[in-house]
Amino acid sequence: METADILKRVRRIEIKTRGLSRNIFAGEYHSAFKGRGMTFSEVREYRYGDDTRAIDWNVTARYNHPYVKVFEEERELTVMLLIDVSGSRDFGTMSRLKKNQITEIAAVIAFSAIQNNDKIGVIFFSDRVEKFIPPKKGRTHILHVIRELIGFRPASCQTNVGEALRYLTGAIKKRCTCFVISDFMDEGTFERPLVIANKKHDVVALRVHDRRESELPPVGWLYLRDAESGERAWVNTSNEELRREFRRRTAERERELDRVFKQAGVDVAAIRADEDYVRALMALFQRRGAGY
Repeated sequence: METADILKRVRRIEIKTRGLSRNIFAGEYHSAFKGRGMTFSEVREYRYGDDTRAIDWNVTARYNHPYVKVFEEERELTVMLLIDVSGSRDFGTMSRLKKNQITEIAAVIAFSAIQNNDKIGVIFFSDRVEKFIPPKKGRTHILHVIRELIGFRPASCQTNVGEALRYLTGAIKKRCTCFVISDFMDEGTFERPLVIANKKHDVVALRVHDRRESELPPVGWLYLRDAESGERAWVNTSNEELRREFRRRTAERERELDRVFKQAGVDVAAIRADEDYVRALMALFQRRGAGY
């Protein structure tokens, strides 16, 4: 893709996602993702209704009048985006590819974060960590991230979610909020790295998928290629038994993913590539906000 085309796409994505983050997600994001805690701000005279547990007894004794400690929320967060750049993201049978949906979701989260004065960092992964962009603030940094999302070409086509999670756990020392944006089409297991990562950080899974990954249309013979392994095969989609087995295996895989996320205590949102992601993100943010 030419540089001029990339810049045009960056601008279009910025206009759309920055508006969404400002007008729709701002309040929900703030309530759903808390800062690191409360920090001491000042001491002031006790007022009727103040919590007596906040009384500073040293200052009270000095001035012979009750004083209380005032705390403020330590709002600033570090937000990490773990973005799947494996071969399967290029799949899409309806109005858009999975990678385009992933790009917009990542951009709207990034703009929501910087409006709350949070830092944003990115890890691109396939079956290895392809690129690490350290957390920073500001619009220029976000635009750099979006350019990378659009133009990045990975060295590998395969997927290893666990490797990305292990890298996150080692690279980011302080607690952060981490969005793993992937289709989670991983032949291996990432359950243990997910559990470890979520104990140290606050991990959220955003699973972007296509409807044809769970149901084959009866359209006769198709020549299919696995985007990650490169394996090719002719498949007779008119065969009802084959379509039924495909649905069964897909449902089994989705049940296993649900189990892994639940076992790790990770919030998850499933977002179809051709559907509006706004509703799914809003539901996730509101669900988390209600839980605090």
